[in-house]
Amino acid sequence: MTQKTPPIALEDRASDGARLSSPSAARNREPIMSALGERLPDGARVLEIASGTGEHALAVVSARPDLRWTPSDPDPKSRASENAWAEDAEGRIRPALDLDVCAPGWWDGLESVEAIYCANMIHIAPWQAAEGLFDGASKLLTPEGALHLYGPFLEGADTAPSNLDFDASLKQRDPRWGVRPLADVDALASRHGLERVERLVMPSNNLLLTFKRGKA
Repeated sequence: MTQKTPPIALEDRASDGARLSSPSAARNREPIMSALGERLPDGARVLEIASGTGEHALAVVSARPDLRWTPSDPDPKSRASENAWAEDAEGRIRPALDLDVCAPGWWDGLESVEAIYCANMIHIAPWQAAEGLFDGASKLLTPEGALHLYGPFLEGADTAPSNLDFDASLKQRDPRWGVRPLADVDALASRHGLERVERLVMPSNNLLLTFKRGKA
C-alpha cells in the first residue's frame, strides 16, 4: 500500500499571492521575536530549518536588522512564501534553501552559522528529522553558536495535559510523529556534542530550548 504524503502544516493557511499566513505564526510571532532577539549575537548568521510561511524570519529581522537570515524548507510552496515575505526585509533574508534534514549530508556546502532556529518541526516529522537536525547543527554551528528549538515537549509528570492530548492526536495521524520527551532530545543533543543551556517557558505550553557545544 502506498504511504500517504504527510501534510506540510497541521492548519489551514491563508494566501495572498505567494505569501502564506499561518494562524499559529500570528499567535506566537511576538514572543518568539522577543525571545530570539535577546539571544542572537550581533550580526549573527541564522539558518532557519523548516521555515514554513516565512513570517517568523521577517518578524525577527525587522526587530534585529543586523541579522543575516537564511530560511529553508523542503516544500516548494513554503519556500515561495518565504521568498515573498522576504521582499519586505530589505535584503536581510536570503533566498530560501531546499533543505530536508532527513537527507544524509543535508548540510554539505553550507557555510557555518552562529545560530540555527527550528520551530514546530520535530513533533510532526519522524524522529529521523530530529536526528538530522542535531547532526547538521554539530557540523554547521560556529564554536560559540547555538541551536534554538521551539515547540511542545513531554516532561514526565510536569507535562501539560494539552501536550499529552496533542501527542495522542499526532500519533493517530502518523505513528512516527509525536510530542518528543525532553529527556530524549537532551540525550540526542549529547550524542552530537551539544548540551542544553537554557529552557525558556513560552506561551501555550511551548518551550524555547537552547543548545550549545559541550565543554571538552
